[in-house]
Parts: sequence; C-alpha cells; structure tokens
Amino acid sequence: QVQLVESGGGLVQAGGSLRLSCAASGRTFSSNAMGWFRQAPGKEREFVASIDWSGTQTDYAASVSGRFIISRDNVKNTVYLEMNSLKPEDTAVYYCAKARYAAKDRLAGAYDSWGQGTQVTVSS
Repeated sequence: QVQLVESGGGLVQAGGSLRLSCAASGRTFSSNAMGWFRQAPGKEREFVASIDWSGTQTDYAASVSGRFIISRDNVKNTVYLEMNSLKPEDTAVYYCAKARYAAKDRLAGAYDSWGQGTQVTVSS
C-alpha cells in the first residue's frame, strides 16, 4: 500500500510557473505508471499528464501540452509536475495517482491510489 502526498500548490499569476511534487510513502511505485489529474468546482476530474514506470514515456492532455512537464524520480519515490505559462483555466485541485499497471493511461479508473490534492490558483 502506498500513500501519496502532493505539495507545491498555491497562488500564482497568469504566465507564471509552479512545480508540484508527489511524495510516496510505504511501498514504492517504481514499477507503476503515475498520473496527474485535476478537478475544478462543478467539473469532473480530468486527466492532465501521465508517465510510465521508467519515466521514458509521457502523455499530456491537449490543454496542457507544451506547457506542463511530468517527470519522476524513482530513487526518491517522487513524481513532479512542472507547470509553465499558467492560465486562469488551470485553476483546480491537482491530484497525483498511482496506476495499477506499468503503462501510462489517461483513464482515472486505471489508478488505484490517490493523493489528497493540492490547490493551484492562477490569477489574471
């Protein structure tokens, strides 16, 4: 069993950058794909980015492609989401999650462990 804890959220101006971290305790996730999702009030949780077990393959939602970078450090048992050129529409609670499998996946159902979420607010 793994516990995921996100950090790094906060208030940032539009056009700014922020880096989220997701630290794991308990069992390592080195053999599992990881993902970032976000949820704004009144909206469904949506896929943001995923990364395979080795960190060599990544996938991004169209809305963040070219602006966000997902990475992982399996030695540190940590996943990161670097967010650049932030827009007000990026405002949401961001969650990291561990997938059941090694391959990256866009579907929330593929993930079986979730962090508590960290708030990201982008001001105009």
